[in-house]
Amino acid sequence: MAEISLPAKPPGFLAGIVRALPVCAAVAPFGLLYGALAVDNGLSIFEATFMSAAIFGGASQMVGLQLFNGQVPGWLIVLSIFAVNFRHILYSAAIGPKLMHWPVWQRLAAWFLLTDPQFAESAKMAEQRPVPFTWYLGFGLALYLLWILESYLGARFGALIDDPEALGLDFMLPLYFFAMLYDFRARHPFFPIVIASAIGSIVAKLVVGSPWHVSIGALCGIAVAVIIGAPSEPPKPKERTT
Repeated sequence: MAEISLPAKPPGFLAGIVRALPVCAAVAPFGLLYGALAVDNGLSIFEATFMSAAIFGGASQMVGLQLFNGQVPGWLIVLSIFAVNFRHILYSAAIGPKLMHWPVWQRLAAWFLLTDPQFAESAKMAEQRPVPFTWYLGFGLALYLLWILESYLGARFGALIDDPEALGLDFMLPLYFFAMLYDFRARHPFFPIVIASAIGSIVAKLVVGSPWHVSIGALCGIAVAVIIGAPSEPPKPKERTT
C-alpha cells in the first residue's frame, strides 16, 4: 500500500524567530554604532532609542543624524531619506502580491517590519510556499526588538568607543548587504543587474553625491532588468503515457 505524504506544516512564530537569529547577530553592530553616533550628535539616550522604535530604519536614521545638526531645510531631509529608502518601494511591489490574502491590519504590520533581510527571506520563501504571517511576525519582531535594544546599548555605552570607524563597524554594513544580495545569484539576470546598479551608483556618487547614488543605482538596475526582460520559464516535462 502506497504511503500518503502529508503536506509539511507551515513555519510559525518560533520558526521565524529562530531564522532571524543569524541576521540579528549581523545587525547588532549597526544598532550599537547608530546609538553611539546619535549621542555623539547631540541626541539623548531616550531620543536615540525612541527614534529606532518609531522609524526602524538604520539607513534613514544614519542620514538623519548627518542632516539634523546642519542648516538643512526640513523638506530636504525628508527628500534625502526618501532617496535612501527608495528600495523599499521596490520591496513592497515585489512582495506585496504575495501578502494580499492577509487581513489589512496584518499587511500594515508587515509594511512596518519590511526591512532588507525581511524582504530577502520572505521572497525566498514565497518561491516555495505561501508566507505565513506568524512566521513573518516572528522574524520581524526579533529584528525590531533587537534594533531597539542595541540602539539603547550603543547610546548608553557608546562613549566608551573613541572611534567606531577605526573598529571597522562602518565596513560591516556593505559587507552584510553583499552577503544578502549574493543569495539571489542563481536568479537570471542577476549579474547584469548588479553590475549596472554598481556602476550607476558609483558614477552618481561622484557626480551627484550622497544619498542620491542609492536611488540612481537602483534605477539603473531596474532599467537593465526591463531591457533584458523576464526569464522564460523552463519547459514543463511531458507526461508519460502508458
